[in-house]
Amino acid sequence: MTDPTQPTALESDPNWPSGPWTGFFLQTHAPAGKHRMDLHLTFHQGGMTGEGRDCVGPFTVRGRYEVVTGQCHWTKRYVGKHDVFYKGFNEGKGIWGVWEIPAAQNQGVTFRGGFHIWPKGMPDPTGDRLAEEADVPVETGELVTADR
Repeated sequence: MTDPTQPTALESDPNWPSGPWTGFFLQTHAPAGKHRMDLHLTFHQGGMTGEGRDCVGPFTVRGRYEVVTGQCHWTKRYVGKHDVFYKGFNEGKGIWGVWEIPAAQNQGVTFRGGFHIWPKGMPDPTGDRLAEEADVPVETGELVTADR
């Protein structure tokens, strides 16, 4: 049985796949740093909806996207808490951009920072990984000593 609340034809452009996404947002206020978020997004006829969770709590997503320009914007609404406004760009490596909590929601102080999200299964497009390489030693048959 089909779910009448789900769109019948999801976005076909490969840059906008519906399903699980992951990524992070950056903030300079406490708790400062890079914070992971996991989302489940649906893209359909220019509209994006979804839900997710991060260190602040569970949230819903409602917004718009444009296949041709790659631009998008949405509101992340934390359940029982505040809203965060996102504006980003998709160039085939996920969506990156800026988020903002306006002063009107936050005792007169505007908070903003960066973010990057991408479909789960895609390698982290930010390249934020540690890697180590070493040449494999070759046996020469010679004995190497410290006084050499």
